[in-house]
Amino acid sequence: MAATALAKLLPSRCTVALIESEAIGIIGVGEATLPHIRAFNERLGIVEAEFMAATRATFKLGIEFRDWGRVGDSYIHPFGTFGRGSGEVQFHHYYTRLLRAGVPLPPIEHYSMACSLARANRFGQPARDPQQIASTFGYAYQFDAVAFAPYLRRIAEGLGVRRTEGKVVAVERDAQSGDVTALVLADGRRVEGDLFVDCSGFAALLIGQELAEPFEDWSRWLPADRAVAMPCRTATAVTPYTSAIAMPSGWRWRIPLQHRTGNGYVFASDFLSEGAATDALLAAVEGTPLADPRVLRFKAGRRARSWVNNVVAVGLASGFLEPLESTSLYLVQQAITALIELFPEKRIAPVDRDEFNRLINMEYDRVRDFLILHYHATERDNSPFWTYVRTMPIPDSLAEKMALFRRRGRVVKYREGAFLDASWVSVYLGQRVVPTGADPRAAAPSTDSLVAGLERMRGEIAAAVGAMPAHAAFLADYCPMPAAA
Repeated sequence: MAATALAKLLPSRCTVALIESEAIGIIGVGEATLPHIRAFNERLGIVEAEFMAATRATFKLGIEFRDWGRVGDSYIHPFGTFGRGSGEVQFHHYYTRLLRAGVPLPPIEHYSMACSLARANRFGQPARDPQQIASTFGYAYQFDAVAFAPYLRRIAEGLGVRRTEGKVVAVERDAQSGDVTALVLADGRRVEGDLFVDCSGFAALLIGQELAEPFEDWSRWLPADRAVAMPCRTATAVTPYTSAIAMPSGWRWRIPLQHRTGNGYVFASDFLSEGAATDALLAAVEGTPLADPRVLRFKAGRRARSWVNNVVAVGLASGFLEPLESTSLYLVQQAITALIELFPEKRIAPVDRDEFNRLINMEYDRVRDFLILHYHATERDNSPFWTYVRTMPIPDSLAEKMALFRRRGRVVKYREGAFLDASWVSVYLGQRVVPTGADPRAAAPSTDSLVAGLERMRGEIAAAVGAMPAHAAFLADYCPMPAAA
């Protein structure tokens, strides 16, 4: 992603050399994404239908969370708004006002176009007219990450990126500045450069092993440190959403692609052994396994700084947050975007480097709080793992957010970031965190008029959903995978 973006967006300002080793391979677990990737792909000139066919992709309207608040609960975090998403007072203030008044209402997802489409297993492109209810949702992709990397490589090489096959075995640095000057490969070749982008994954060859930038460990808040992954044949519907199903010591993902379904169990090794997690996954998957289970080990957290000297860490070299909200590729994308905006001219300006680190740390910190919310806002007490996360101390920044919402439904607002108001509202209400008050402006309409308005909206959404095709039919027409896949 980094090589392609630099070559495409900064063609006259840098020459990109890409070092890869086929022997290391691709982790290939980041199959689910957030809507932001669409804008990233568009900037690179990627044709959506072509990209989706090549990566066997499906559409994604949100994430279903099953059994998180209580066993038996289910809600969807939608890529879109609740209600129309317009007006000075947010929809959830009216909704929770009626709930407190004792008005019987369905779950809030019934007032979301994205949720309703996902539950109906239908899909269509969002309407361009903002007056239409069908304009109130977005979407992302679920794709084969193993196919995504070579797809981008072909684009990068077409843009002039020079790829070198090899494994880095040594790093040369300037004795005075400490800057990296060259990488030495196993066959003795040297690759010199002015700026080095460390995309070496968990190994963190430059930022960690060479520059020894500290890693901030967040495992006290996000104790899951293992995942066992295994694809299977798709035996049920190819849904336009990812599922995150709570398990006794973590959670299980289900990501349907065109040619298979990705599965995995994210768990905390302090509460469950790798063998027991593997057995639990094998018992839960819906279709015939296509490969042996594979265990991945990780630690939640991030580097104190992702840009040090003339090394910029991107992706897993920079930090790791578990895939609960599909943020891995989003964080890669944000790092690349920030690098392009702050790309040095002839020399690296410390103020640019500091701003990059501020932006990336902010992204990681906000995503961290959102992930912790899923674990902490639970009523489950049926396993040691869930008792721990329900009762653990949480970051002050998250405690303040939760207190603000509980008082009168206010969501801390950001001008930028991965998760905006509807995302937080979906998790709060989906996991039974209901505010005791509301924005005073939500008291103006009469109860009867509010109830009538909500009913009209449900009818409008149902009609719009009914007019869209089944997800599978849309895929077959728009972006069918190659016949040999």
